[in-house]
Amino acid sequence: MKCQQCDKLATFHITELTGGKPQELHLCEDHARQYLTRSDDETAAATTLAGVLAHQMAVGQTAEELARLDQRVCPVCGITFYEFRNQGRLGCPHDYLAFSAELEPLIINIHGETEHSGKRPARYAGGTDSRTQLIRLRREMKAAVSEERYEQAKELKDKIKMVEAAPLE
Repeated sequence: MKCQQCDKLATFHITELTGGKPQELHLCEDHARQYLTRSDDETAAATTLAGVLAHQMAVGQTAEELARLDQRVCPVCGITFYEFRNQGRLGCPHDYLAFSAELEPLIINIHGETEHSGKRPARYAGGTDSRTQLIRLRREMKAAVSEERYEQAKELKDKIKMVEAAPLE
C-alpha cells in the first residue's frame, strides 16, 4: 500500500477516532513522523495512539534500528523479525527467547502478563522439543536440497521420519 502523501511504501497504518468515527491513515515513515509530531496540544496527543507512537519514535526508533531489528533471525526455525511483523505469527516456541526484548512489551500490552496462567491442551502438554526439532530438521533438509547436498538431505529426511514416528512425551 502506498503512502497517502507520496508514492513511498506505507509502513505506518494509523486509525484514530475523531468525532466517534474511525479515520484511517496510511503513511510512509517520513510523513508519519510529520503527522505524529505536529500537534497543537501536546498533552492531548500523549493520550492517543498517535501520541504514543510519536513519543516512541522520538525516543529513538529510527529506520536504521528497525532495519537492524528486522534482520534478526531465530536460530531454530529461521524466521526473521520482519516476517513476524508482517505475518503476525511466530515460527516456533524458541522465537519467544530469540525476540524476547521486542516481544515482552507487546505481550504485556496485550495480555497484561508475561506468564501463561490458563489451561493447556492435554495432548500438547509436552512434545514441544520434538516439534522444534522437526522444524529445525525440515529447514536444514530444505537448505541441503537447495544446495544440492542430496545425501545429507536423505539423512535428514530419515531423521525426520524417526522423530515423527516417536510417541510424544
